[in-house]
Amino acid sequence: MIGKICGFIIVLSFIFAIITGNVSALSDAIYKGADSAINLSLSLMGMMCLWNGLMQVAQSSGAIDKATRFMSPVLRFLFPDAYKKNNGMGEIAASMSANIFGIGNGATPLAIKAMEKLQENNSGGERASNDMIMFTVLGTASLDIFPTTLVALRRAAGSANPFEIIIPVWICSFVTAVLAVLLVKIVCSFRK
Repeated sequence: MIGKICGFIIVLSFIFAIITGNVSALSDAIYKGADSAINLSLSLMGMMCLWNGLMQVAQSSGAIDKATRFMSPVLRFLFPDAYKKNNGMGEIAASMSANIFGIGNGATPLAIKAMEKLQENNSGGERASNDMIMFTVLGTASLDIFPTTLVALRRAAGSANPFEIIIPVWICSFVTAVLAVLLVKIVCSFRK
């Protein structure tokens, strides 16, 4: 569907460029846009590779297990079923740690592993468990201590001070995460 929408927009752009006589401007915009996309992709890939590598080292060295033990009281409250079954807590801790460090898309493989473990715990089959709902909502409204992806985007865009957004990010992400947890706990208490 998105491919069709983008294709329609591209065709429409060419038609309007021909009608208005701005074909050269369109061609310049295409080249500038492609150049910007490549530069942005390379800067984001570097950041994602760095943090994915660090998370792999942390997992191999046992730091994720220590983080899981440290985060245990919070994880027990947020994911009671996974905690009781002792399945998936390390994956959840790794994914939440990646989100806390603002890795963004780099946290996706960790989140997929965590969700697979939560699905193993899910006796409801095709219906998402309360832990799965909590994990999804927390991943979406994550608590960022250091928003690396956002800082990388601001640096790639030429910001004079890409770090100036850190305090507002802390405030917004904390409020969002707390509100998300409260809402999920309330809604899940009504589920059967």
